Amino acid sequence: MSMTLENFFKLRAEKQDHIINAAFKVFGRQGYRKASIGDIAQEADTTKGMITYYFGSKKALYFYLMSVSYTRLIQAVEDKLTPDITDFFEKLKIVTGIQVAALKEYPALISFMNSLYHEKDPEVAEDVAQGFIAEQVHYDNMLMGGTDFTQLKPGVDPQLICKFVSWTTEGFLEELLNAGSPDKVEALIADFYQCLDLTQKTFYRENI
Repeated sequence: MSMTLENFFKLRAEKQDHIINAAFKVFGRQGYRKASIGDIAQEADTTKGMITYYFGSKKALYFYLMSVSYTRLIQAVEDKLTPDITDFFEKLKIVTGIQVAALKEYPALISFMNSLYHEKDPEVAEDVAQGFIAEQVHYDNMLMGGTDFTQLKPGVDPQLICKFVSWTTEGFLEELLNAGSPDKVEALIADFYQCLDLTQKTFYRENI
């Protein structure tokens, strides 16, 4: 652990979360190149000097945020997806619940992760891409490992179902980001779960 991060971790948890949320928001809105320490400091109601004191540089802060986003989501999924849960769609609903909870705790988390996916700045792009690959492999292993696919109709490829739902989830999260009000958020969540139920009925055997 760097000395600068040690200083950051001495802050109250609420203050840490406030700075993290501010940085998620700025990077998510502007991308790596356009975002500045000054923008993040202003969003966090602090000074450029303090952000530098805690993280050292914009790049170090960016990679710390990437680590936080991956680690917290993956850890939450690992905690919830116990070995006794073997149904693919039940796992998806659990993962969706975790993503929604993360979005409520860190409102700009999903927009930050979306900006990571599209980041092209040569200073960080290669490391971001490698991080995404590692995170996706880990996520896929948790989702697919120990899953009972015998309930699928003959000829249905589990890998294609996983891709289909992944693409659907991306659209759902995008709408969630733009929902605006808690009522709309809850309505979108209910609709998404109904879509998962419909997909399950479509691809599972009729007696399931």
